[in-house]
Order: sequence, then C-alpha cells, then structure tokens
Amino acid sequence: MDRNLALELARVTEAAALSAARWMGKGDAIQTDAAAFEAMRKALQGVQMRACVSVGRAALSGDDAFTDGMEIGNETEGSLVDLALDPLECIDSVATGRANAMSVVAVNSENSFLRAGGLYMDKIAVGPDAAGKINVNASTLENLVNVASAKRCYVEDLTVAILERERHASLIRQVREAGARIHLIPDGDLASAVATAIGDSGVDILMGIGSAQAAVLAAAALSCVGGDMHCRLAAVNPGDEERIEAITGGDVLKTYDIGGLVGDGSVMFAATGITEGDVLKGVHFRKGGATTHSVVMRRRSGTIRFIHATHFFERKPRY
Repeated sequence: MDRNLALELARVTEAAALSAARWMGKGDAIQTDAAAFEAMRKALQGVQMRACVSVGRAALSGDDAFTDGMEIGNETEGSLVDLALDPLECIDSVATGRANAMSVVAVNSENSFLRAGGLYMDKIAVGPDAAGKINVNASTLENLVNVASAKRCYVEDLTVAILERERHASLIRQVREAGARIHLIPDGDLASAVATAIGDSGVDILMGIGSAQAAVLAAAALSCVGGDMHCRLAAVNPGDEERIEAITGGDVLKTYDIGGLVGDGSVMFAATGITEGDVLKGVHFRKGGATTHSVVMRRRSGTIRFIHATHFFERKPRY
C-alpha cells in the first residue's frame, strides 16, 4: 500500500470530526452520528484506493451504514485493502460533551481484520514496553505484576484505564487491592487503549470489556508501534453466545492477540479527536475555521505522526 494513503486517511477522519464536533453537548446523538457518517462517506469517495469494509457499523438513524463487504474508494482496479472504521467512536461523549470521542480509520491487506461487529471483548492493552507480558486468561494481579516488571516500576505506579460499567465492579476491586491507580472512563476505551502506547498519556494499561470493533481498531494502532493486546470474545447481550460460537468454531474461550485481530501486513491507522481525550485534543472552532488534532501511524515504519491542522471554511476541500 502507498504510504501516502495514511495521510489521506487523516483527511477522512478530519472531515468526520469537524462535522460531528458541531453537535458537541447538544444532546442529539442521532444527528451527531449522522453528521460524522455523511462527512466520512464523502471523504472516502475521494481517496485513491479500492477498499472493502470488514469492521464498520450502521448509523444510529438507520439511514446510513458502513456494512461488511461494502467497497469504498475511487479505484476500480488494483489490490483490494481491508478497511476498519468508525466515523464517531463514543457517540454519547459528543452528544453530552464528554471526553475521548474520535473519528477512526485503519487499513491493511485484504481479509486481515477480525469480523466481530456488534460483539464485545474482554481485553487488555499495553504499549511496547510491556508487549508480550499480558494474558487475558491470567489474574488481574498477575497481569499488573508482569506489566510493572516490564516497565521497571511498582504496581502502585501503574495507571489502569477501565470503563465505568457495573460489569467491571469486580475488576475495579481487584485493581484497587493490587495497589494500582485507576483512570475510570465513562466512554472511549479505544482512546485509552491507544494511549498506552503514548509515553506521556498517563495510561499504562487498559483492562475490561468493551466493543470488539474498538478492540480491532485499537489493535491496528498498537500493531504499528509494537504495543500489545490480548482479548477474548465476551457475551454481554442476548444472543451473543451463539454468535461467539459461530465465529470461534465452538471454542468460546478462544483468545486473540494482535495478529489475530488485525493480521500481518502494512497496517495504517488514522484518528482525529472530536472532544478532548487521553491522546488527542478535540476540535476547536474559531472565526472562519477550526483546528483539529490527529494521529497517523504506519506499521512498516513504526512512525507516529501528530498533525495539528488549521481549517478555513471558506476554502472547502475537494474529495
């Protein structure tokens, strides 16, 4: 894949972020999501690639969707690439004005990303300094001790990001008993998973159950920089057990490492912040324009680029 594709993907996430950010704090999740979908779809149509969606979702309104198998891009020939995306990750965070909302796109070679849309995963994510030291089947204490040892610090020095959900009551208790610090997040475990690979983010490890879609997108980012993720599909809603059995071939305890989530190949990842978060700043509007903050990663080079962009609304981009 052309390395310039990574920067083109950043233009896509910028477009979705700018549109969604107009709705921050207005309490209308449906319109917020619809705005992000419309902008991302339009921007993707201008990208020189032939891509097939493997990780996507429908808009809350039901009027738009990035569905499994949908082909996107303005190329009709050439190699097909796998596309994972979310025009608006953390919909409620934008609608209510909370943190960690972002627009995200990742690409890899054809048939690379795990297809587990609508399901949840029990996951652990860390940055490169603790890669290979996590196991979703191990105890909370064992994982924390191993991560602390790899980072050459005490367990008490670690900060663990956990979604604030009733299902995590036991996990939170175990982390507290181990002595680690906790960063409770109302939404946005994707942002916190990516944050584990950013040295000054203040997040050392992500633990807990969150969406499988976010797990794949986070794994794409972490794979670019040598981070690590270990997951297991988790039944949260009625009917999940049957879907998990179908995906795993009956092995409901099957675990997935980064390779199992995103495959090999030249993964590229781009995200733009919509609201302030652990890694990215949100969209800031000003007279005649706005500023955005994005991150772009490539597995082949290991490069992490942070892009602070200034947009002038009188000069609308062509897609």
